[in-house]
Amino acid sequence: MLPEKFRSYLAEHDLCTEQQRVLLAVSGGVDSMVMLTLFARAGYNVGVAHCNFQLRGEEAEEDDRLVEATAARYGVPFHITRFDTMAEVEATGESVEMVARRLRYTWFETLCQEHGYEKIAIAHHADDSVETFFINLLRGTGLRGLTGIHIVNGRIIRPLLFSQRKEILEYARAEKIPYREDSSNASTKYLRNKFRLGVIPRIREIAPHFTDTMAANVERLTAAQRFVDRCIERIRLDMVRREGEATIIDLHQMDAQLPEDFVLFELLRDYGFNNEVIGNLHRALHSEHGSGKRFFSKDYVAYIDRGRILITLIPDDEYCPSEVTRTTERLYCGGAMLRFEYVDVDDIEVLRQPETVALLDVSKLSFPLMVRRWNPGDTFVPFGMDNRKKVSDFLIDHKVSRPEKRSQFVVVSGEEIVWVVGRRIDDRYKIDAKTENVLRITRENDAQIG
Repeated sequence: MLPEKFRSYLAEHDLCTEQQRVLLAVSGGVDSMVMLTLFARAGYNVGVAHCNFQLRGEEAEEDDRLVEATAARYGVPFHITRFDTMAEVEATGESVEMVARRLRYTWFETLCQEHGYEKIAIAHHADDSVETFFINLLRGTGLRGLTGIHIVNGRIIRPLLFSQRKEILEYARAEKIPYREDSSNASTKYLRNKFRLGVIPRIREIAPHFTDTMAANVERLTAAQRFVDRCIERIRLDMVRREGEATIIDLHQMDAQLPEDFVLFELLRDYGFNNEVIGNLHRALHSEHGSGKRFFSKDYVAYIDRGRILITLIPDDEYCPSEVTRTTERLYCGGAMLRFEYVDVDDIEVLRQPETVALLDVSKLSFPLMVRRWNPGDTFVPFGMDNRKKVSDFLIDHKVSRPEKRSQFVVVSGEEIVWVVGRRIDDRYKIDAKTENVLRITRENDAQIG
């Protein structure tokens, strides 16, 4: 039954043909091993990609051997790589999950370019989509975040989204398909597992057909999002135009009955403006002193001008000042994103952090902070030193190239620099024996954004 539904699903959604080369992401778990079996037995032209993140010792080595042996049994190409995941975590300050995701998808794209794969198949199923719905709902999201996992995203396809995990397990047992169980799947350390192991089973006790119902709900929400997207395109034709190098959003052309903040979010999101920045811009529109204010995304700056919003690429010499309040969660600067988190000092397990992470004593800071490009006259006291040093001399000492200097940002408290972003904090704002609350700022580069 599952093989027939699988082939019908591929055809119905035009996911791939038997002639196209498809790269299968296979971990060794039951979902991806069943996916490999379904593709191979159906005669598709596939190859297998397997990642060892070197986090689980011998357990991961056994995964390697199982996936390689199964690929050999089906006579399909096998690709394997090993990542030094923890070294990357230490270098970037990202979470293990974020690092692993970035590393594997970058490698998948490399394999496609080197070996001519046209599609990348990921073994997400219907239960994964439901979990994603609840995770996004808990974190806060709009309609788009409630549409679950997409069947197609560029060259990535998800050919098992029609099936529930229960059905996949039953097929694996009936067909004696070998698979490995990742021991971390039993841990409630991860948010997804909290839903998978705790919340969703309780809901199923009340509503046994919960997954089917949620799949139908997500399908309706996806249809609603398509409708919204189409309406926004029509609104865009009325409100948005080009003038030279600038894009103009003319708010005078907006239907007064429409929710202005929502429309602005939809029009500005294509330029990389996040929800927080758009909210600040919308409030400034109705402020007495809003005209002339500037708001920044990674690549663009938006100006308010007499009921219009002007959007241009950020000039190389733009100062890019951005205010950071206690509620700011993230903002863009210098082709990167800064993430702001407040944590208790007792929750800081390691004081020695990578250069991409700043740990600052909150009690020593004066809010609002300011993030801006550095000035030639800027000075600070580099961590580990007693005396002031010019930022320009610090950058020269660290052999920072001219292009990097132009995109160097600083975080300022009052009149003092507290962090030369991605390089060094000011010694006066470090954590000490009296520290109780910590501001952790993480610089995430282009590859980590979104």
